[in-house]
Amino acid sequence: MKNDQTTNNGKSVLGPGTKAPDFTLKCTPDQSVSLSDFRGAPVILAFYPADWSPVCGDQLALYNEVLPEFRRFGAALLGISVDGAWCHAAYAKDRRLHFPLLADFHPKGETAQSYGAYRHQDGVCERALFVIDSEGTIRWSYLSPIGVNPGADGILTALEGLAPRQQASTREASRS
Repeated sequence: MKNDQTTNNGKSVLGPGTKAPDFTLKCTPDQSVSLSDFRGAPVILAFYPADWSPVCGDQLALYNEVLPEFRRFGAALLGISVDGAWCHAAYAKDRRLHFPLLADFHPKGETAQSYGAYRHQDGVCERALFVIDSEGTIRWSYLSPIGVNPGADGILTALEGLAPRQQASTREASRS
């Protein structure tokens, strides 16, 4: 699989083969989600700078449209930014998003920092994508320029690459 974790400005995010750092973040003002909750299935992490910004709106709307394709691979999609849970709730409702937006709000950007996806100079998340396999290992990552919608092609290619690995794991588990 193509390794896209470094941009031309020299910044990098965690790359393939790295164990994905676990986290627990608010998905609503009174509920939290942990990455470990999804163990056993692929997870897509979409870090983005901010709710209500034009490029983020286009990116998240696209992911909402291709969500059935992500789910065809059994993958969960989690959007992550430093906005608070109340802001996410209003944004998700307004945009009719059908996947959770997680608040990396306090301590600000801690999860993004653990993935190498935090813009210290601006105090927001980078526009970074990760596909994590069912065992919690990053299999693909991509750091996009902040003003560019990275689309969904890389995610779909990464999920297609996981399919044979997922099938092999399922066969192994059924033999045990």
